[in-house]
Amino acid sequence: MNAEIRDMAVERLCRDLRLPGVLSYYRHGGADMAPGDYLRESLEAESASRREKRLRNLLKSARLPYARSLSDYDFLRLPSLPKDKLLSLADGGFVGRGENLVLLGSSGTGKTHIAIGLAACCVAAGCSVRFTTALTLAQELLLAQDEHRLPKLLKSYDRYDLVIVDELGYLGLGPGGAPLFQFFADRYERKSVCITTNLEFSRWPEVFGDATLTEALLDRLTHHAHIFVFKGESYRFAQRSTKELNA
Repeated sequence: MNAEIRDMAVERLCRDLRLPGVLSYYRHGGADMAPGDYLRESLEAESASRREKRLRNLLKSARLPYARSLSDYDFLRLPSLPKDKLLSLADGGFVGRGENLVLLGSSGTGKTHIAIGLAACCVAAGCSVRFTTALTLAQELLLAQDEHRLPKLLKSYDRYDLVIVDELGYLGLGPGGAPLFQFFADRYERKSVCITTNLEFSRWPEVFGDATLTEALLDRLTHHAHIFVFKGESYRFAQRSTKELNA
């Protein structure tokens, strides 16, 4: 078999068997290698190709609103925030244990930045993640409840190891509070959630509209949770102030 026919056969077989890594290595690999070494390296190339594809798909599925990393966060602005403890979560181990995160503090202190940065780290560790806002999720759940498909929607969220629920408390949820409670309860001790909120726990009944329901929710959310309080001046306010001073 001449080289051209051989190359065409290899390309066809790699496509049929869905082995893009092997094909790429075949095109650029060392043809003079010992057969065993060549096979090992081509399979390693295939493994790396599949891992990269999975990470791309996980990142796309996460629907992160923008790119943020933990290394970009200015921890010096919030000296009371336990940096080492927070960074220790970057390996995604808390997700495997079904633990939750609650990032609580004033607007503009970087809670969403940290949530996105941790989400990116969890994706890199192979976890499936989904980002949403509390209002968007509550509306989605309420619509599903009205259409008698709430159990199906809740089950669809099971494919995510971690769901980030951003901006809880910034806007009232109205009747969406009850199905959102059911969402959190459904994930209890099975799947992780990360919540960012500007409200202290004592004010959560304002969001869910029922003190008893809220108490039950907090009992579940905080049972296996890492809680971080963001105390400091708003980044955006500080930036505006600096610009005004330099104007």
